[in-house]
Amino acid sequence: MLRLEHINKTYPTGEVLKDVNWELKPGDRIGLVGVNGAGKSTQLKIIAGEIEPTSGEILRPASLHIAYLNQEFDVVPSRTVREEFWTVFAEANQRQQALHQVQQQMETAAPDHLEELIHDLDRLQRQFEALDGYGLEARIEKILPEMGFTSEDGDRLVSAFSGGWQMRMCLGKILLQSPDILLLDEPTNHLDLDTIEWLESYLKGLSTPMVIVSHDRAFLDRLCTKIVETEHGVATTYLGNYSAYLSQKAEQEAAQLSAYEHQQKELGKQQAYVDRFRASATRSTQAKSREKQLDKIERIAAPTAGVRSLRFQFPPAPRSGREVVIIKDLVKSYGDDILFLEANLLLERGDRVAILGPNGAGKSTLLHLLMGMEQADEGVVKLGDHHVIPGYFEQNQAEALDLDKTLMNTIHDEVPDWKNEEVRTLLGQFLFSGESAFNKVAALSGGEKARLALAKNAA
Repeated sequence: MLRLEHINKTYPTGEVLKDVNWELKPGDRIGLVGVNGAGKSTQLKIIAGEIEPTSGEILRPASLHIAYLNQEFDVVPSRTVREEFWTVFAEANQRQQALHQVQQQMETAAPDHLEELIHDLDRLQRQFEALDGYGLEARIEKILPEMGFTSEDGDRLVSAFSGGWQMRMCLGKILLQSPDILLLDEPTNHLDLDTIEWLESYLKGLSTPMVIVSHDRAFLDRLCTKIVETEHGVATTYLGNYSAYLSQKAEQEAAQLSAYEHQQKELGKQQAYVDRFRASATRSTQAKSREKQLDKIERIAAPTAGVRSLRFQFPPAPRSGREVVIIKDLVKSYGDDILFLEANLLLERGDRVAILGPNGAGKSTLLHLLMGMEQADEGVVKLGDHHVIPGYFEQNQAEALDLDKTLMNTIHDEVPDWKNEEVRTLLGQFLFSGESAFNKVAALSGGEKARLALAKNAA
């Protein structure tokens, strides 16, 4: 159905993909895994035709229709949900909008202009029908409940919905195109648990083959039939879900290490014999023969070093007072949407709290209130009075980075008095080593941007 053969991709900042080979068959749900910057999203973009590989090729039928759901949701806040779905069918959508304009003009048109508008209306209706406009309208009405929207939701603005619901809009727009292959890049980002479960169940019900990039191990575990790992620019395919991949990889690494150590031991013995008797009058011929045999032996490669993992810690903070967060009788609403009504919460020193709730329930708003980024309608929201030092990493912080700056400059802006060595040490702790410190933020993957944002927060 689709096969990647010897794909290489090199950017000015370095080689990302070295020799990528894998294939997608009917019924496959492939999970692409690897560390941030390993080239997972790059592979999706190559498959989707958004970028070209440096070398290698993608083998696929010419008629294959590929749909790509990327990390940045492509929606317009000022449209209604129904209008957003209609954008999939550009020509029919254009005719429908023209029909609405003519109908509006007819309501106030003078009698001598009305006949012309009637002719325009008839012409546009025939064009709309020729494009199967009414059939497309029915498909949109069908996809609305499939994505969890009511018919009334269709007339609401996109801006009224949270990120999780906007993801559903994007997925619905893709499915309206009847794709042969579905590419999903971090589909669970910024989704609440209920929406993730809905998405997982929905994707399981599709027969469409799909390739998924995600760091959500549980999501990959429950959904995928294959895992393709990209490491050091090379892709390896494992059958089964994420847990099966971990087990197979551990077995392969153990077997390779055992074979490598065994061969090294035997090679050492043979080399020792050659070194000992090379100059011997009676055994030099035999030693030379063994040396030739050693040269012909195919060496087993040493197991590759594992990828570096992120290791850092925040500097110790001064001991705070017992009360760290105080919320009393909080009231917060946006128009008719009430998020908090006389809410109360007390967090004490040492507490570790997870804030759960569906998208749009007010989780981020609560943090914004604590940081003073928003104000409560009523009540008290404050940090403790004694040595409470907040650190805040918000969900869109990575998107707020200046793409034209280098990594070094990004950190220097936060701590201008630091020496270059100190900045590079911090970046190294977040896996940005060597010359990569002088790369521009625009060259980073989504995960690398998040890592840089975290480093910036830790500076």
